[in-house]
Amino acid sequence: MVPVIALIGRPNVGKSTLFNRLTKSRDALVAEIAGLTRDRKYGEGKVGDHPFIVIDTGGISGQEEGIDEAMAGQSFQAIQEADIVFFMVDVNAGVTAGDRMIAEYLRRNNKSAYLIANKIDGKNPDVVLGEFYELAMGEPLGIAAAHNRGVSALIEHVMDPLFDKEIVEEEENGYYYGEEESESARDHQALNIKGIKIAVVGRPNVGKSTLVNRFLGEDRVVVYDEAGTTRDSIYIPYERHGQDYTLIDTAGIRRRKNISEAAEKFSIIKTLQAIQDCNVCILVLDARTGIVEQDLHMLSFVLNSGRALVLAINKWDGMDADDKQRVKDELDRRFNFLTFADTHFISALHGTGVGHLYESVDHAYASAMAKWQTNMLTRILEDAVAGHQPPVVRGRRPKLRYAHQGGSNPPRIIVHGTLVESLNEDYKRYLVNTFRRVLDIKGTPVRFEFKQGDNPYSDKKKDVKHSTRRRAEAVVRTDNKRKIKLDKARKQLKKTYQKPK
Repeated sequence: MVPVIALIGRPNVGKSTLFNRLTKSRDALVAEIAGLTRDRKYGEGKVGDHPFIVIDTGGISGQEEGIDEAMAGQSFQAIQEADIVFFMVDVNAGVTAGDRMIAEYLRRNNKSAYLIANKIDGKNPDVVLGEFYELAMGEPLGIAAAHNRGVSALIEHVMDPLFDKEIVEEEENGYYYGEEESESARDHQALNIKGIKIAVVGRPNVGKSTLVNRFLGEDRVVVYDEAGTTRDSIYIPYERHGQDYTLIDTAGIRRRKNISEAAEKFSIIKTLQAIQDCNVCILVLDARTGIVEQDLHMLSFVLNSGRALVLAINKWDGMDADDKQRVKDELDRRFNFLTFADTHFISALHGTGVGHLYESVDHAYASAMAKWQTNMLTRILEDAVAGHQPPVVRGRRPKLRYAHQGGSNPPRIIVHGTLVESLNEDYKRYLVNTFRRVLDIKGTPVRFEFKQGDNPYSDKKKDVKHSTRRRAEAVVRTDNKRKIKLDKARKQLKKTYQKPK
């Protein structure tokens, strides 16, 4: 699963600066939820091909009087959500009472934590880091986040062993049960990886749990409920009409009589991890409140992750015609770029329209995981170019030679040619739409890459020119030699037949 790092420490020790370094952005905000997550920011970083999630917190002062309880509560919640804690201290301030309080809390909760000593630029680490050993948090790791010093070494030191451990765990089926793995555990692991993995995501109170329970109705066979490794996310394999599915529920499965949407809990971390792990996301929106900022944040993360997407507009029942038209107009206006995703207007409570969601999920999954032969993609490219030539740029027309698939989930198509950097966005959009239409790609983003291809005859032309020049030079040299020999022969002949005086 995607590991989670929480940045913890007193205010102004450089947590936000390190957050931006880790996410490689100055505005890497994924979600900032008013009230619930007022002082937490969530972003995504990567080590090679391995993603991880970073939480930036507002800070803990450690002072009983005047402490912002809401801010401190959010920081402590981030500690509980995280796999790893980066406990940040300021070497300029030295060890403070707040540092001691945070260190004691981390030790008491037995969290995996690293002590990060920030702002060491211009200082001798052997001198300034010594006093932080009293926190009993292990060896302090010195960095200067503002100048990006030591950040790469920090990530390698912390994350490489973690990803190596994950690989080992995957090779051992992801479970450890002492001396021998149980048969039940093996069955559970096998079921985890089969079928289409669906994540139902959305902001609080839009009806996610109601939809999840509607999915798990009487006409479906629920195999078992298993607590996943994402801290309270539940992976539920089941079968419907002969097709295997695994539902990732971030809010927890509850009996219908216990469902209370007002009390529905929401965790950004569980949602982000579910999006990373699924094949298809169902983004649930509330028709009665319309599209809000939180919906756009969630949609942005789904699109950046490249996951297949289906929109479910919930609570459609009971709305009058004017309100329904208002919602449709808002969707057309704010989601006009989302033409590839199917939109369904449903009532999770009464089941209206829920069955049709499966049709879009199946199609989106098939499109996201499809494999195409190079000759097929090249033929589509040739037909597209024949129907509409690339525009001429500075007197030259780009030539598109062939296309092949570079990956799946999301599909990635690589087009090779010459002058491809001159293709404008309109023509690229034309190619994307052509491939979508011919290949019947729906429900998933498609990523196109254009690569400049060298002229395969360019080297041959250079060789021809070079050899021609050498032959010409050889002829000139030969002619010169012949001329010299001829002059010598004439002189010798003249000398031989010259009359004596």
